[in-house]
This record gives sequence, C-alpha cells and structure tokens, in this order.
Amino acid sequence: MKRLLSIELYKVKHHKLSKILFIAYFALLSSIALIASIKFTIGHTTIYLADQGIFNFPYIWHFNTYTADFFTFFLAIIVVSMVTNEFGYRTVKQNLIDGMTKKEFVLSKFTFLVVLSLLATAFVAIITLVLGWFYSDFTSFNSIVKEIYFLPAFFLKLLGIFSFIMLTGFIFKRSAFALGFFFIWMIIEGIIYLTLRVKIDKEIAAQVTGFFPYLSIKNLLPEPATRLSFAKNIGKQIGEKIDVFNGIPIQNYIIVIFWITIFVFLSYYILKKRDL
Repeated sequence: MKRLLSIELYKVKHHKLSKILFIAYFALLSSIALIASIKFTIGHTTIYLADQGIFNFPYIWHFNTYTADFFTFFLAIIVVSMVTNEFGYRTVKQNLIDGMTKKEFVLSKFTFLVVLSLLATAFVAIITLVLGWFYSDFTSFNSIVKEIYFLPAFFLKLLGIFSFIMLTGFIFKRSAFALGFFFIWMIIEGIIYLTLRVKIDKEIAAQVTGFFPYLSIKNLLPEPATRLSFAKNIGKQIGEKIDVFNGIPIQNYIIVIFWITIFVFLSYYILKKRDL
C-alpha cells in the first residue's frame, strides 16, 4: 500500500497543474475567515454574517464543511487529470509492463483519493478550530465536539465525489469528457428530483433521489443557512416552513459507502476489460 501511494505522490509532485490547484484550493479554504466581514441589507436591516453565530461552536463545523465543499472542484480536476493522463501518456501500459497488476493500479488511485480527502478534511478541521477559538461564544469541550461528525461526513463526501470522477476518467480517458459527463449526470439527477417534487411530493422526491449516486453524496452535507436565526425569522415572515435540523441520518453514510464501493469496482472492471 505504501509503495502504491508513493508512486501516485511522485506523479502528482511532478505535475505542475496539480501544484497550482493544490495551492489555490488551500488558499481559498484559508479565506473562509473573510466571511466574517460580509454584510448585506434586507429592507432597512443590515446583517453581518459574523453576528449570526456562523463561527460559534458547534454550528461552525456545519458551516465550514459546507463552505469548503464549494472548492472541491479544484481537487476534482487533480483527480481526473491523475487518471486520464495515465491513458494520454500511456503510463498505465508502462506500469503494467513493469509488474503492477490492474488491481494494484486502481488501488493506487483509490489510496491517493483517501489521502487527498484526509488532507482536505484535516485542513478544514484546523481552520475550524482556529476560527472557533477566536470567534465562538461557546468554547467548552462539549460545544466543540458536539457536531464534529460533520468532519467524517465531509471526508466521505469528498471521497465519494473523487471516486465518481475517477470512474468517469476510466470510462472516457479524457479530462474534458470525464468532467463533462459528471456535470451532465448532476443535472440529470437534479431534473429528476425537481420533477418528482413538482409532480408528486417534496418528501417522496427526497427519499427516492436520496439513493442516487450524486444526490446521495450531496445529502451528506445539507445546507446550513436555515439553521440561523435570521433565516428562520425571514421564513416566518414569508410563510415558509423551515425544517428542523436533526443531524445526518446514518443511512446517508451507508448509501455513500455503497456507491464508493461500486465506483471503485467499476473502475477496476473497466480497466480489466479494456485492451491497452
């Protein structure tokens, strides 16, 4: 396992685009603190986000992981390039000639995805602890760890997205096509959800599409805005019922783990059947 990971890290280390994307990703994550200075006006009321408790424990775990998820695209490009370059430069064939099995080849990619997800999660954890320590009104141990389960949810979401994109890379062998297919798939699932919601019912739509590949991964990090007091007040004023947040159901984790397993297996199956 260590040998396989070292091979992938060597490839990424000598890939200029990956270095740039890594720097951009972690720089953008570090900029989350700038959100504290954002303000907006509703009617005659000026609202500062920092005053709404977004950096309070335990809510900050939810807010930061959800915000960090918007920057996942930078790492997704690294993942798809990591796979498609193997076919473009024919290094996959060379690796197999050098003695690496197809199973080890896929495993090396997946191992890198795990490490990449862990690094991103660890960085978000550090940022959250620092911001929470300086801005949170609640710093007791219970407050800090109460909703720390958003970290494993964030990790699993990253791993799910990366595994999905890895599969598209194995299928199409070109970055543009792989990413294009992924975004088209996102749109298709979104259309199905909206259709079910309009034609049948909101809850039924959520239950059915909650088993879909992309939407099941997306459900690991629900939006945090409706948990804020000002959002609840606005909801009351416009007559919109805001659902009470009750955590992340365990079934969400199980469904995503199932899809990750499927993505990795299909990646291996495609490579195994492909004539290189």
